[in-house]
Order: sequence, then structure tokens, then C-alpha cells
Amino acid sequence: MAAIPHTVGEALQYCSDALAGSDVFFGHGTDNAWDEAVQLVLSVADLPLDSDDGVLPHPLEPAALDRLQALLRARIDRHTPLPYLLGKAWFAGLEFKCDERAIIPRSPIAELICNDFEPWYVGPEPRRILDLCCGGGCIGLAVAYYFPDIQVDLVDIDPAALELARENAHALGLEDRVRIIQSDIFAALEDQRYDLILSNPPYVDARDLAELPAEFHHEPELALGSGPDGLELTRRILRDASRFLVDSGLLVVEVGNSWEALEEAYPRVPFTWLEFEHGGLGVFALTAKELQEYGASLS
Repeated sequence: MAAIPHTVGEALQYCSDALAGSDVFFGHGTDNAWDEAVQLVLSVADLPLDSDDGVLPHPLEPAALDRLQALLRARIDRHTPLPYLLGKAWFAGLEFKCDERAIIPRSPIAELICNDFEPWYVGPEPRRILDLCCGGGCIGLAVAYYFPDIQVDLVDIDPAALELARENAHALGLEDRVRIIQSDIFAALEDQRYDLILSNPPYVDARDLAELPAEFHHEPELALGSGPDGLELTRRILRDASRFLVDSGLLVVEVGNSWEALEEAYPRVPFTWLEFEHGGLGVFALTAKELQEYGASLS
């Protein structure tokens, strides 16, 4: 049995070894045992996540060690994703409150935001953006944070997720530029028009949903599953999105592993599949003009 750690460096190795030797699944902000150990230890030690090697000799207080061991047991024994255990997650360089009211932020759309939507959006300076199926609000709130001239609407059907989004908006000081709207997709939006619609809707098909690792079953099923082929909500978005975009607007939707099913369902539609430097797949873009041109195929 590994010796009880007393410093940050010892704790990092202790946690990394324990996680690597377990059957936990990595995929909620990290993809390996070491990176997850870094998040766990530095958070418990109240140190910045970008700390350098100078923190390795930093002693762990007894209370911090007790919390570290409790969190590590919960991570391994109950397969609870680390962001839920910590109560926070990071997206596009920002910290968000994170709990089981919404899925854990992890969309590659973060990279699109950090790159000023280039090269995919070519319209005039965007003024209004919709985060559709917003969950805890990370996509739309990241836009509002980095683009102080943009007004953002956060839309979700789940009132619990919207309450979390409201708490995150307050924590980031963005309430004055963010509207939080409960709506079944576009139903409550009336005649609103946006320069960009960004969406990470539920897209897991029924078979994959049943076979997901235990960690995913801590997340709300409403935010994951979307019918037999994973496209139930995406179909509705594609059918109606053009009515809510300005003529120069752009729709960006993440469909993950359901991208092949989407291509098969709409063989005539020229989806542009976004490429990401830091990984991620299954995110498409369609311009407002393309949505209008191929409307018959999307209805």
C-alpha cells in the first residue's frame, strides 16, 4: 500500500497511481490519470491549476489530506466524475460551478469561442448569440465574458439546469448581458434573430446511452439521450434554425459520435465539419443561406 502523502508532489503521485490502477473512466475534462490527479490535488491544496514545479514540496494540511482521500475514494468507488466532486469545472479558460443539475462542460466549441469564431463565421461583428440547450451555461457565458459587446440568450428546457446557469452568470458578473429563457428548443423565442446559434444538444443514441461508462450516469439523462439515433433534437434544430438567424448568420451544433448518422439522414446537406487543434469531433456548421437553400431536405 502506498505511503500516505504529505506534500503536493507526493499527493500527485499517490492519486495518479490510484486512479491509473482503478477502472475509472476519464472523459469529463481530462483523459488520463495524471491530469486528473493534478486537478484533484491542486484544487484540494487551494493552488492554481497552472502552478509550476515549485509547488511540489508544498505541505498538505491534515484537513486537505482528509478531503483528498475522501474525494479519491468517491471517484474510484462511486465513479463520480471529478468536476461533480469538486463542484467546479473549467471551460474556455473560465471556472464554472458544476453539479448534477447539468452535464459537465467539455465541448470543443470552447476552442471556437477562443478563436473569435474564425474562420467559420464571416458575417459582420456579431451582436446577438444564442446558446441553445445551454445546460449550466458554459458556452454562452464564455461568449459573453470574452465579447463584452455581445448580448447572449441561454435557452434550455430544464429549469434546474437554468438555475445553475443563472448562478454561473452571477458568479461571472454577466447578468446584465445574458437572458436566461426556459424553452423547448425555439418555442419561446418568438421572432428573435441571432448572428450565431451555438448548440451542444443531447445527441447520444439509445444504444450508446445504455452502454456509457458509469461516470455518465451521474449526469442528467435528459441532457444526454436524444432518441434511437441520437438526432431527435438536432432534427428539430435543423428544421427551424433558419427562422432565428440573420441572413449572415451561422449555426454551429455538436453531435459527437452521431455525426455519421446525421450524414446518412441528410445526404444532400453540405455540412461543414469543424476541425479543432486541441481535439474534438462531430461539430458542424451551416450558414443561414445554406439552411434556407436546403430547407426542403431539413423539414
